[in-house]
Amino acid sequence: MNKPQLIVALDVDTLEEAQKVVETLGKNVQIYKVGSQLFTACGPDVVRYLMKQGKKIFLDLKFHDIPNTVANAVRSALLIREGQESIFMLTLHTVGGKEMLEAAAKAAREAAENLKTQKPLLVAVTVLTSDTPKDNIRSLILERAKLAQESGLDGVVASAQEAALIREKFGKDFVIVTPGIRSQGQDPGDQKRVTTPVQAIKNGSDFLVVGRPIVEARDPLKAAREILQDIQKVLGDSRYKT
Repeated sequence: MNKPQLIVALDVDTLEEAQKVVETLGKNVQIYKVGSQLFTACGPDVVRYLMKQGKKIFLDLKFHDIPNTVANAVRSALLIREGQESIFMLTLHTVGGKEMLEAAAKAAREAAENLKTQKPLLVAVTVLTSDTPKDNIRSLILERAKLAQESGLDGVVASAQEAALIREKFGKDFVIVTPGIRSQGQDPGDQKRVTTPVQAIKNGSDFLVVGRPIVEARDPLKAAREILQDIQKVLGDSRYKT
């Protein structure tokens, strides 16, 4: 498995709030998620701000539209730059279908080559972690993960509860991004399929996305460091070293 990393979700309303979180966490966190809430409020400005701070950006807009529109959206995302830095990772929705996903993958490769920049990781949403579990949830997630891989994407967004199954079926290089991370005893909020950081890593997650448990904590820095310590704890266990 790859070395797991923490992504902090900037699920806030304003650029000022986002800046406060980034300044508070300092060098402890290197990757931030910008989703619909913040991007709708601030647009590319928040992405460029993060790039200027030397941070990597996970642009979580879950593109889902006709293939040409999604391909153009991916190209536009790569144009949000600061020097040679570009988007690190972005999301698409598997329900958009194979043609859409393939168009996105092709657009990302071509745009990165033309701009002489690193191609972003493209990850497809399987089933939202806020969805109520269904009897066929595992087969549905595997079906959508297979679609993502066959379409040329780098990985998927999925609950850590399904990460072990995805890792087993699709190999060590298939990227697994896991939201719904909560420390032991924390309120799951609107998330239905949650796991602890330790369990997520043991199940094979590459990236742990954590929002409210850090951003809304009384001490965000302490909350982030506790999760980073959990990551190091697992990496120190010889059974999980790369």
